[in-house]
Amino acid sequence: MTHRLFEEKHHASIYQRYRFVPPDEVRDIILEYLDRKKGRPHALAVDLGCGTGQNSRLLAPYFQEMIGIDISDCQLEEARAVPGFNNITYRKGTAEELPLPDGSVDLLTASSAAHWFDQQRFLVEAARVLKPRGCMALICFTNSLSLHYGSCGDRLTDIYNEVNKVLLPYTSTQVEVAYSKLEGLYTAIPFPDKERIECIPQTQQISVRIIVGLIESFSMYQAFHRAEPDAATVLLQRTQDRFLKEMAVTSVDTPLEVTLEYYCVLASKPG
Repeated sequence: MTHRLFEEKHHASIYQRYRFVPPDEVRDIILEYLDRKKGRPHALAVDLGCGTGQNSRLLAPYFQEMIGIDISDCQLEEARAVPGFNNITYRKGTAEELPLPDGSVDLLTASSAAHWFDQQRFLVEAARVLKPRGCMALICFTNSLSLHYGSCGDRLTDIYNEVNKVLLPYTSTQVEVAYSKLEGLYTAIPFPDKERIECIPQTQQISVRIIVGLIESFSMYQAFHRAEPDAATVLLQRTQDRFLKEMAVTSVDTPLEVTLEYYCVLASKPG
């Protein structure tokens, strides 16, 4: 089945503000793989489960045309509101029923989305729409995250991990698929030419506001909030307060350092 999540306007707004853009290193890995397997020109890329368009905008400058596809009108509204990317078109749809001709796509990509797809139906569609030697690139980050600020980095990371323990009962089987680095989906890809890069670390400066917003954007937090709205709100506020106290600061805009681990599943359709 197609999972319909992240559709509320508030949740879409959180995604736009707080979800991280995949790092340039991941972009370069994808483009190098496409150059090596298919070669140029790079005409059409399709970003599945595009959400508010972070991954679409990252890759769009390297293609003649980018199409972002998502089931959520609110997510697409946020994506279309970002100016400056005239070669991107956003469409409503699913990864299992793509409104695209056979053999028309150079790159089929998804960022933090493939674990929500119906695996078999998606792979059938991918094989149909990709050009010969066209490529698939599925990106996500793991639940391994570390925070750094002065001498209290370990304590900040512990706070983050404690939040994840609270949210664990609300973690769906689809998110567990993401945490497995798409192992089952990778195995099921019918193309013989495929690889999985399992650890691409990224370190960046963010604020306390953004790390708390990232937690709020998680599907398990949203599930917790639907079940126990008061408790979820308290958890988020308490987490923010604990971060500030450990850092001995008062502003939620105080920067700290975060290290994430991304992974990427790559595959090329036979020529």
